[in-house]
Amino acid sequence: MPSALSEKPSKRAGRYVSQPAGYKAFIPEPLPPQPGTQIDAEMQELLSNADRALGRLDGSIQTLPNPDLFVFMYVRKEAVLSSQIEGTQASLSDVIKAEAGILDPSRPSDVSEVINYTAAMNHGLQRLRELPLSRRLIEEIHERLLRNVRGNRMKPGELRKSQNWIGPQGCLVSEALFVPPPHDVAEQALGELEKFLHDESPIPPLIRIGLAHAQFETIHPFLDGNGRVGRLLITFFLCDQKILQRPVLYLSLYLKQHRDKYYACLQNIRDKGEWEEWLKFFLRGVFEVANQATETAKRIVSLREDHRRLIVDHFGNHAGKGMRLLERLYERLTISVNDVAALLGISFPNANALVGKFLRNNLLVEITGQSRNRVFFYRPYMNLFSSI
Repeated sequence: MPSALSEKPSKRAGRYVSQPAGYKAFIPEPLPPQPGTQIDAEMQELLSNADRALGRLDGSIQTLPNPDLFVFMYVRKEAVLSSQIEGTQASLSDVIKAEAGILDPSRPSDVSEVINYTAAMNHGLQRLRELPLSRRLIEEIHERLLRNVRGNRMKPGELRKSQNWIGPQGCLVSEALFVPPPHDVAEQALGELEKFLHDESPIPPLIRIGLAHAQFETIHPFLDGNGRVGRLLITFFLCDQKILQRPVLYLSLYLKQHRDKYYACLQNIRDKGEWEEWLKFFLRGVFEVANQATETAKRIVSLREDHRRLIVDHFGNHAGKGMRLLERLYERLTISVNDVAALLGISFPNANALVGKFLRNNLLVEITGQSRNRVFFYRPYMNLFSSI
């Protein structure tokens, strides 16, 4: 006998409803799905693996010489990757240079979008100390995301008051791949999603946020920036639920690498009610990304010890000051000779000589291309993030 799900698969997630203009928009059903999510043996294993991977990641962060710098870099790496999904070209190096105030005529103009993403992320994490994960917070994040950049005409921080659609650039609504709910339905659906995030039904947290992310992308409540806000929600939820003490899990790399599968899973939810297919894809991503972040944390610990030994072996009488400078680089990746002089209380020539030792041992690289007022990167540390 066929199940209720196989008889009417599309009704499980929602339905397409004809609109007065002739197109069909998708009207989502509230979460959780009905019939309920089927956690089979495969799903249970994926969920268990993802939970354990998050636990290992959370523990590994505590072993770092400076967890805040790790978070600093991971936030910016996520900002770059999430923005690249939306078509930006800015790199992690571009962002670090821009934030350090280094002029670079060749820098992509869209670096400001990445910086906005970082600001939106930090704003959201700060506000979570005062606000629940809510529509108000989502609107604040969106306003920060689109402030004074491409898309700022799309009502930053305001839910849409018109129909939007997803499809090739320039396509008409009648040619769209997917049409989200009308704006009044979308506003109501977002309110229902907020309730789902905080209800007390016994749903595993990773299943809950997996469902919520997909639902948010289906609602598409803003005229622009929905993908980026939806990806931020995952990390905000994990931090809000104290699953992670620090915001160090970001799925944009995984979603970028599996972009076609990601979009196919979302559409299969709408068309076929395939929530389980999406959740398994999502849990695999959590597991993979958490393991990558844990491995990066381990490599940072090893990097620091390798460089401490290098300084002891090659810096002679300057090893003590070299150690202090190295520790400073685990607080901030960029530094100038004047910074070194102030940090160590030494003259500019002596500071310049110490920086020279770091350069010759490939601990620093000059990034301004200038003969004066030079700024240097702790490149080996940044390379750990550039490679992921």
